[in-house]
Amino acid sequence: MLSPELIKKIKHIQLKAGYQATEILAGEYSSVFKGVGIEFDEVREYLPGDDVRTIDWNVTARMSHPFVKVFREEREMTLILMVDVSPSQIFGTTGRSKREVAAELAAVLAFLAIKSHDKVGLIIFSNEVELYIPPKKGRAHIWRIIREVLTHEPKKEFHREPGQPGTVTDLNSVLDYMLKVTKRKSTCFLISDFFTDHFEKTLRLAANRHDVVCVRVEDRRELELVPIGFAEFEDSETGERFILDTSDESVRTLFKNTHNNDKKEERELFKRCKIGHFTIGTGDDQVVSPLITFLRERNRRLKVSHKGVK
Repeated sequence: MLSPELIKKIKHIQLKAGYQATEILAGEYSSVFKGVGIEFDEVREYLPGDDVRTIDWNVTARMSHPFVKVFREEREMTLILMVDVSPSQIFGTTGRSKREVAAELAAVLAFLAIKSHDKVGLIIFSNEVELYIPPKKGRAHIWRIIREVLTHEPKKEFHREPGQPGTVTDLNSVLDYMLKVTKRKSTCFLISDFFTDHFEKTLRLAANRHDVVCVRVEDRRELELVPIGFAEFEDSETGERFILDTSDESVRTLFKNTHNNDKKEERELFKRCKIGHFTIGTGDDQVVSPLITFLRERNRRLKVSHKGVK
């Protein structure tokens, strides 16, 4: 049974997400991802008025006169949300945990998909896939997605005592699983803090078959240390404990530079895999604003790309 407090929190996220999924934001979403719902059908001879961008130059060269590609629009698109619920997602210093922020983003994306008459599916994962909800439509389905993201408990065998190893994030497992259950090209949002590595090969495979967007969830206290003297820290996933002198400027600088280098490597990875990405924080208004910025920037790049096609 859900507690009254948790029910209130779920309703709040659902109402907030529904409000934020305005017609303007829904329009941004549709304009960016509408190309995903188009499939190649056949080629035919060029007719006056055809868009020159659809010319199939290989066939045209073989036949010595122009042929164009014909596409058919799928009736609906599928949105797959892959949400990380490993122990590090519980962290948060602004009144909201990274997990709550992930749930809000998942809700907003689900509402945008529903407004566009698309299906939404959910995959919850930690060091393995823990829950799969097949794509469906409807507000009741969105309620379930929010509830599961907020309330799902990692499997019992992965719970740990303080100081003991915990559930280490494994992105290969969720990407492999998504590739198995999602056969048709879909839009897939991978929402995580990316406290892991060695997943480039699987990410590249996923990006070759689907439109993948990676969303990093972070808290401001993960970016830099506050000078409060000696303090004990614990890695929420590995269970490792250590003491740092946060009043030491060199320690704070090393901490900040390490984080910045990790983010730089992450951005380079996404660039190599040709994957869209953006970051959300646990502070106020840290979900919709970055999402809008991402959608508008991606829409701008798509328009520039189309203009460059001859």
